Amino acid sequence: MSARIGVITFPGSLDDHDALRAVRQCGAEPVPVWHASDTLDGIDAVILPGGFSYGDYLRCGAIARFAPIMTEVIAKADAGLPVLGICNGFQVLCEAHLLPGALIRNDVQVFVCRDQKLIVENNRTAWTNRFAADQEISIVLKNGEGRFVADSRTLDQLEGEGRVVFRYADSDNPNGSYRNIAGITNERGNVVGLMPHPEHNVDPLTSPGLDGVGFFASVLEQLQAA
Repeated sequence: MSARIGVITFPGSLDDHDALRAVRQCGAEPVPVWHASDTLDGIDAVILPGGFSYGDYLRCGAIARFAPIMTEVIAKADAGLPVLGICNGFQVLCEAHLLPGALIRNDVQVFVCRDQKLIVENNRTAWTNRFAADQEISIVLKNGEGRFVADSRTLDQLEGEGRVVFRYADSDNPNGSYRNIAGITNERGNVVGLMPHPEHNVDPLTSPGLDGVGFFASVLEQLQAA
């Protein structure tokens, strides 16, 4: 039986259908999950997709964090369910305190859209175990508020515990993120958030590279081993 990966749709989600398609293309069963749902029964992993949940009112992810489904996401994540937050999904994970820090306006003050080189710093998470340590990958980036920030103590803790998962390559920092951080994980390694969009790098018809496949192959391997 195929793993069932849920993709949550909030009002204003933009890349939920892309994520569902990527899940299917990579060999799992995609399951649409509405933000007002109160259950993740039968779901083996969850993706919080990119977009502009609730119109980014207050600040990105601030309202989505209180959507009914997030009660289940938080509880299941704490119990070990693999969760991937992409762009706006990363912002939601930070607002929900599943990941530390925050995402604020790009230091260049404009929306950035481009292919972005990343270095895989942690290949021991549920979503990165199929990559090699220090592997360079290229993933689509598109954000206006993608600047990862945190206080020095939190940054030092992330670095010291090996919880920086992705870093912008060669100091090619598109948004001013502290210490070139593009993605992080929780202590357990089942929750990962990043600003770039791996769901856009799984199909040779629409992408110059297929590095996004590694994310979905990683979580499938993790689930099969469990």
